[in-house]
Amino acid sequence: MSSKEATRFNVRFRIYIILTLLLGPTIPTVFAQNTLTLEEAIGIALEKNYAIRISEKRIKIAENDNSLGNAGFLPSVTASSQKNYTSSHLRQEFFNALQDPIDRSGVNNNNSNSGVSLNWTIFDGLGMFVAQDRLEELERAGRTNAKITIENTVADISSAYYEIIRQYQRVRALRNALDISNDRLELAKAFYEVGTGSKVDFINAQVDYNGDTAAYIAQEQTLRNAKIDLNALLAREATQDFEVSDTTITRRDISIDDLRQSLLAQNPNLVFAAQQRRLAELDIKALSAQQYPQVDLLGGFAYTTSNNQAGFGLKKGRNDIWSYGARVSVNVFDGFNQRRRIQNAKINSLIVEDQESDIRNQLLAAFDRSVLSYRNSLQLVALEEANTKLARQNVEIAFERYRVGNSTSYEFREVQRNTVAAETRLIEAEYNAKLAEIELLRLSGGVLGERSL
Repeated sequence: MSSKEATRFNVRFRIYIILTLLLGPTIPTVFAQNTLTLEEAIGIALEKNYAIRISEKRIKIAENDNSLGNAGFLPSVTASSQKNYTSSHLRQEFFNALQDPIDRSGVNNNNSNSGVSLNWTIFDGLGMFVAQDRLEELERAGRTNAKITIENTVADISSAYYEIIRQYQRVRALRNALDISNDRLELAKAFYEVGTGSKVDFINAQVDYNGDTAAYIAQEQTLRNAKIDLNALLAREATQDFEVSDTTITRRDISIDDLRQSLLAQNPNLVFAAQQRRLAELDIKALSAQQYPQVDLLGGFAYTTSNNQAGFGLKKGRNDIWSYGARVSVNVFDGFNQRRRIQNAKINSLIVEDQESDIRNQLLAAFDRSVLSYRNSLQLVALEEANTKLARQNVEIAFERYRVGNSTSYEFREVQRNTVAAETRLIEAEYNAKLAEIELLRLSGGVLGERSL
């Protein structure tokens, strides 16, 4: 390598190091117009994600079920109509000798009956009011369950989005390492060609460059897989390409105490558990209502017609019938089954209470783990940011020493590996801090932000 080429290379390398030190891991990248923001990804998911669409349809079912008729307040009215035709061959002989025998074929008769009946339960031990409360609670539970689905999906999308940023940052770090390996290879080749370097150093530089190239290619594949995973959550074409932001910004203004109180007050899993407890209590009331008498109002109207072509007896007739009344029914004895069902419902209510307490304990434990991960990750981010700056400075020094012959290629390679390792640790720390932040917001019921179902 000529002195002019070496000088030009050294200037280019120094510019890279200076930019890296000044801007760190947040060098802005100019993307095409297909840049996908996290907010846009969440908006697409709320519209197209299959799990969310299914949960919204189930809400519609719960809304349709929550009606006065389904609760038992409205009467039931049944209408029916029937028409019968007969064709007969009559053969009749009489004891009375004065009456001639009858032998007639093709005797067509028809009759019809139609009617309307009404059954209206006006008292069932207040069971219909319990049923209405239960339907309303089921509708609320359906909405809560849909919110759980939405919040989990939004958290998954956020994690998948930052996974892409993480993999992109690793691609960029490996790309930078590959550029340095390429410059080292060119320098080793020049030293070997002019006789100032050994062939072993040249071959080692080739091997290291090939290894860095393989790592870069594998990381590119990992990045593409991460995009495929996000596209699947957004119900889009798996191969649809897009760009994302190249930075991970973790909030440092989170109030842990406020989030803990929010978890206890509005975590959808905990809210859903409380709704299941109330449903279990309503089941007890519904079964207890069956111990009281049931009073039904009955009414109806029916008419029948007949048309007889036999030639004797009644030729045509019609009968109109009005009916009304009341019916009282009570379960006197059913083998103690009703009492057994009430006892089981009370036991189930206790089970649901224990499940609610267990869910609360599990959520608080998960919250404390996320808090610990969040705080530790923030500390690691600060530490690895300092380490990365030092490592990048060390790369510049090591390369300069290698260029002037004061350092071996092995020593420079170790410095390069340490730099890649420091950058990787910084990327992982930022990613873990963001995951912990997302989990804290999800557990506290705040991952949707201002969005509401």
